[in-house]
Amino acid sequence: MADNGEEKLIAMARYIAKTLGNNDTMTDDILKTFSNFDGRLREKLTEKISDASVEHTLNSLERQISMYVAYDAPIWSNSADSAAFLAAVDQLIAAVRDWTPLADDKSFSSCLDRADDLLQQAMFRLQEEFRTLVERGAESFDGSTRPHIGYSDSDDDGENDFADEDDDFIPVAQPITDYDIVIDALPAGTIGDLHEIAKRMVAAGFIKECSHAYSTCRREFLEESFNRLGLQKLSIDDVHRMQWSQLEDEIEKWIKAMNVALRILFPSERRMCDRIFGLTAATDLSFMEVCRGSTIQLLNFADAVAISSRAPERLFRVLDVYETVRDLMPEFEYNFSDPYCVSLRNEAITIWKRLGEAVRGIFMELENLIRRDPAKAAVPGGGLHPITRYTMNYLRAACRSRQTLEQIFEESIGQDEQVLASSSSLAVQLVWIMELLESNLEAKSKVYRDSALCSIFFMNNGRYIVMKVKDTELGALLGEGWIRKHEAKVKQYHVNYQRSSWSKVLGALKVDNNSASPKNMKEKLKLFNSYLDEICKNQCSWVLFDDQLRDDLRGTILQTLIPAYRNFVAKLYAIPEVGKNADRYVRHVEDIEARVVNELFQGPGGGRR
Repeated sequence: MADNGEEKLIAMARYIAKTLGNNDTMTDDILKTFSNFDGRLREKLTEKISDASVEHTLNSLERQISMYVAYDAPIWSNSADSAAFLAAVDQLIAAVRDWTPLADDKSFSSCLDRADDLLQQAMFRLQEEFRTLVERGAESFDGSTRPHIGYSDSDDDGENDFADEDDDFIPVAQPITDYDIVIDALPAGTIGDLHEIAKRMVAAGFIKECSHAYSTCRREFLEESFNRLGLQKLSIDDVHRMQWSQLEDEIEKWIKAMNVALRILFPSERRMCDRIFGLTAATDLSFMEVCRGSTIQLLNFADAVAISSRAPERLFRVLDVYETVRDLMPEFEYNFSDPYCVSLRNEAITIWKRLGEAVRGIFMELENLIRRDPAKAAVPGGGLHPITRYTMNYLRAACRSRQTLEQIFEESIGQDEQVLASSSSLAVQLVWIMELLESNLEAKSKVYRDSALCSIFFMNNGRYIVMKVKDTELGALLGEGWIRKHEAKVKQYHVNYQRSSWSKVLGALKVDNNSASPKNMKEKLKLFNSYLDEICKNQCSWVLFDDQLRDDLRGTILQTLIPAYRNFVAKLYAIPEVGKNADRYVRHVEDIEARVVNELFQGPGGGRR
């Protein structure tokens, strides 16, 4: 009770000093005087103040404030009226603060109730004025001065961006290349007026009401800006129902909107909140209420992409979304660091990680696609298989985002595993996919009953793999050792083909002392011609996809075949009984060369490809 009595005494002293127009020094003097009297004097002073001064002050404030509250026109249309209204509100706020400690006294309690009611009326009118100022301030920025954030696909110079008379024309700005700009969406004078109103509403404890009046109008500005960027309000189900081509277009618009929002719109809103509300809790609350809906709209789209189909062809757009969120995380940290917005920042981090999981899931789906490709799905002529072409082009394109993919796959392993790993997690992933591809090709090769054709199949696909790996980011990840190993494999397939396909032909040209009789030589020559005809007939439909590989293989065949044939022919001419009529059995070397060059490896249907 003593503490309560002391509060009342201080309040009375402050009130008397204020009424007399003096400062805190007089308050101290009055308190010293009061301290010389007992509690009965305090009670009499309280009663006297309540009956006279407080009633008089309250009546005066009621007349002033009620007059402004009842105005039909905006108070801020006249600077003198707005200044007088704010001065009356200041007095009322101070009076309520000073009278509150005296609320236990019945006389003060009734006056305080009236003052609270009057204060609430004043705040409601201030809230209305605040909203009107925000709306009219935005309208004052017409199409020729108000900043429009948007993107246009046209190549014109922007001279027709704004229409003079066409009310249906929507101005759209040219693509933004410099994000280091700030939008002042309200005139400086309006911001000053709003600051004065906000200061009173915050002082009176009407923070939420003030923030709500502000955020309601500013949310509309952000929605309009998003519309100008072409961004639709899409639910997660809407995104999942979209055709992929349509979703790709929406992702492109979303990326632009994310950059504009996080780098221009939100910082501009933060700056304006700071100027209107100052260093108060209302600043953070108002900013959150303005930006929360737009931020959720942006993050929900990214989340929908993250949890949508894991089809391999979606990788590159999902990477675009992942990189956009990742690159904008400093902006999330800057704009959403206060307690009101921290949940939005945390949600952005969660979705960022979810997008990384989606990328890893897409690689798993690529593995499944390779595994599921039918083993019997071999191509005619031992050519390049579509699964090889698809996988290698896919990985080569994916590795253009090497740094991002390394970051994503590093996040998927524990710290201890990361320390022990001798190569990057992405490299391990790529090696595993290459092993799956090679196993799949091994299974497909069993379809070819001819061992030479099987070697051609391996040669085609092995050569293509090495070509796609060398001198690329994919090769840098797999390593020089991996490349050398697979180049050696291609060379071995080359050797295996020659052994399995041309060994019979070359065997027919071998001559020893026991087989150098005219009859045997003629039989060998017939065998040679028969084997050569058979090979040219069978292998004319075989495929070598690479011109250089085809020329190299034909050259290797001729380098082995022609010297052996010439040696055989020379021995044939050396036999007297045969030599005179040898031309009847011997083919010209040029004819053999022409058959090898013009008939082998022409692909299905034969002839030049």
